[in-house]
Amino acid sequence: MLKCGVGVILCVFCSGWALAQTQEEKQNLMGTTMAPRIVNIVNFIRGVEPRTDVDLLLPVVKQLELIKQHGLPATFLIQYDAMEQERFVILLKEQLPQQCELGGWFEVVQPMVEAAGLKWRGRYPWDWHVNVGFSVGYPPAEREKLVDVFMEKFKNTFGYLPKSVGSWFLDAHTLGYMADKYGVSASCNCKDQIGTDGYTLWGGYWNQAYYPSRKNAYMPAQHAGGQIPVPVFRMLGSDPIYQYDAGFGEAAQSVVTLEPAYKDGGGNPSWVRWFFRTLTDAPCLAFAYTQVGQENSFGWPVMGEGLTDQIGLLEELSKQGKVRVETLAASAEWFRNTFRTTPETTVTALEDWKDEGRASVWYNSRYYRVNVFWDKEKMCIRDIHMFDERYAERYLTAVEPSSSCIYDTLPVVDGFRWSTQETRAGLTPVATVNGQTIPLSGRAPIVEETRDGKLRVRWPLLDIGELEALFQKETMQFQITGVPAELNWGLQLAWSGEKKVPITETRPQEIVYKYNGFIYSLAVPQGTVGRIPGEPAITIHPQDGKIRVLLRNPR
Repeated sequence: MLKCGVGVILCVFCSGWALAQTQEEKQNLMGTTMAPRIVNIVNFIRGVEPRTDVDLLLPVVKQLELIKQHGLPATFLIQYDAMEQERFVILLKEQLPQQCELGGWFEVVQPMVEAAGLKWRGRYPWDWHVNVGFSVGYPPAEREKLVDVFMEKFKNTFGYLPKSVGSWFLDAHTLGYMADKYGVSASCNCKDQIGTDGYTLWGGYWNQAYYPSRKNAYMPAQHAGGQIPVPVFRMLGSDPIYQYDAGFGEAAQSVVTLEPAYKDGGGNPSWVRWFFRTLTDAPCLAFAYTQVGQENSFGWPVMGEGLTDQIGLLEELSKQGKVRVETLAASAEWFRNTFRTTPETTVTALEDWKDEGRASVWYNSRYYRVNVFWDKEKMCIRDIHMFDERYAERYLTAVEPSSSCIYDTLPVVDGFRWSTQETRAGLTPVATVNGQTIPLSGRAPIVEETRDGKLRVRWPLLDIGELEALFQKETMQFQITGVPAELNWGLQLAWSGEKKVPITETRPQEIVYKYNGFIYSLAVPQGTVGRIPGEPAITIHPQDGKIRVLLRNPR
């Protein structure tokens, strides 16, 4: 059985698009103007922090000073308990610049629960456990009461209703209620992660923004009629190469993000500049996005140096026309005016900040997400998750009784959860030579946006030929050019035999899955599917030199 991502030859990756072409050449290739690169500065404000003794006001004072100094728009999101404290309310009323926005941060706290006539079950006035501190810990009718008292408090305090409301995760019922009754038009949620702080959010539209399904707030709807008309922007700015495998083999992931409190990410100026190069210079299709900022719970001494550096860099990039810094509500308004349904986007990192020869391309559409990953001379698709608006989240009507939660979509390939330390799961290009199946090897990938909005990834092979992958809204297509027609190649899906995967059967042109009670399939309209006897592996062989798979669930 093959292992995904194992390589022995180091090559230096550079972007055939991002580093070798000028802005004018990119526009000529696309036949259109460059897609916008959008940054939201989002800082949210809690009123209490039971985990540590930290000055919660000072970060907000310093963040406001930074915003004024650099003249940038920003979004501040305030929690219910902070609205009850005059020190926050007076500061925001007197010091919030005109170009900034004030919205809501929707975590559930004791005074909010009691104002709704409910009983507080928390250990502290704010409790981060899911069954207490988030909407999914309450039945839908109680969620509506909590929204009502939050909106009443916000309007009574500031004189208007918020356009933007964020949370690490909001269930579909609550977000839909906010949109339908109170006109909330923008939202944000946490990055993809496994088990961090007890929150598993996995398989979503990677980074960027999407219109969520009315049945599952963590995945895009496929049709306008099935979506909540509130763009949800992904927070924190994940490392597109290293965040996916952070904590590999462990129960919970570590954090590799733009958050300035983390010294291996947003607190490292070198990493920050690398991250923004991936944002400004690499292919992105419809648009590129990231969020800068930090909640006040970390305290100013922890975040101050990193956030000051990032805001200064943002001003430079904004003046150079490389990024568009705006409020969350303004980005959401642009999104709604530009896209009727969730668009296709990419996040591309072909330069490895660790200089270890790795690269990563994320592609999103409203039907699926996929990650193509290179480790030195090896290529692997380490993740594919399918989106189906009919797949309901666990919390649409049910309550989460425990201290943790799971938000997810439909796994087709899951390189994190289907792996062990010994065996990496993934979909790998292979060839059969002298009866032995081996992974193909290649050089630096080339990533191109086509004139009709598709993403083309070209991977020159080491000896001869080139693997070409074409990603579009509902399908992925693979072919190898410049090699003998009789080359016996294919794509091999392998996983650890120690892991339980949701594959239930294979057919000549279909792999059938059942996950969390939901049946779906990966259709192969061009190519043939074969199960490898006695092995946790499946191979897809080409037909007429091509493999084409359908990521729109046909079931």
